[in-house]
Amino acid sequence: MARRSRHRLLLLLLRYLVVALGYHKAYYGLSAPKRHQVVTAIEYQEAILACKNPKKPISSRLEWKKLGRSVSFVYYQQAFQGDLKDRAEIIDFSIRIKNVTRKDAGKYRCEISAPSEQGQNLAEDTLILEVLVAPAVPSCEIPSFALSGSVVELLCQDKEGNPAPEYIWFKDGSRLLENRKLDSRSTNSSYTMNTKSGTLKFNTVSRLDSGEYSCEARNSVGSRRCPQKRMQVDDLSLSGIIAAVAVVALVICACGLGVCYAQRKGYFSNNVQDRAGDLAQWFRRLLCKCKDPNSIPGTKKKKKR
Repeated sequence: MARRSRHRLLLLLLRYLVVALGYHKAYYGLSAPKRHQVVTAIEYQEAILACKNPKKPISSRLEWKKLGRSVSFVYYQQAFQGDLKDRAEIIDFSIRIKNVTRKDAGKYRCEISAPSEQGQNLAEDTLILEVLVAPAVPSCEIPSFALSGSVVELLCQDKEGNPAPEYIWFKDGSRLLENRKLDSRSTNSSYTMNTKSGTLKFNTVSRLDSGEYSCEARNSVGSRRCPQKRMQVDDLSLSGIIAAVAVVALVICACGLGVCYAQRKGYFSNNVQDRAGDLAQWFRRLLCKCKDPNSIPGTKKKKKR
């Protein structure tokens, strides 16, 4: 019995406290919302910031402030301040913004003060304005050429959209699915797509991956696509590699033979000045394709005995 009476007493006390707090708020006109109201608006359209106040006394003063690193007045002394001066109006205690921009996003607070018998009553309400922005034309990085069998990554990015957009890739005008196994038209077997970061990666690109590629950034407001760009994938030519290696080897051998010949003739000795003329003559002989050595400039004809 004693425990039951204690429980009843505690319940009565809790009910009394709840009723007392509710009477205090209603009497003094104070409001303390647990969660801030979130208002969403699309950029370049209108938005209404509604100040929720149960009491609307006639002789009241209304102020709107934008909260952030510093508090700035939006509506003060019955006039708009700052950026909203020429594109907003007051409807009752609320603000109607005619042309919302992304700079208007943030936290706002309305304050209503009115005289009463107990003094100055104050009521306030805080809300958050979120501005939705369509994506701009995304920046696409698509290589023009690639070698078959290599790793190739295509990039797509947009910095304007809010909420953050998702990215969709297209090849030759057809959409590439994130799960390539579900796309019966796709001949690619190695690509992976990340719709959040906008990357399209080929682990082993092939000639079948050649084509016109483009990327689209999309969110709940709108979508934009970058221009198409062709990526050409070619096979690695074995004959071309062999020819290039052969040319390099010949050049190296020719340089080595020239150095050995010059060393045998003593062109790398300490007496460089004495051998300068002979070195110049050797180069002239090497360049001239004449059978008669007497026709080489700088040589003298031998006298017959």
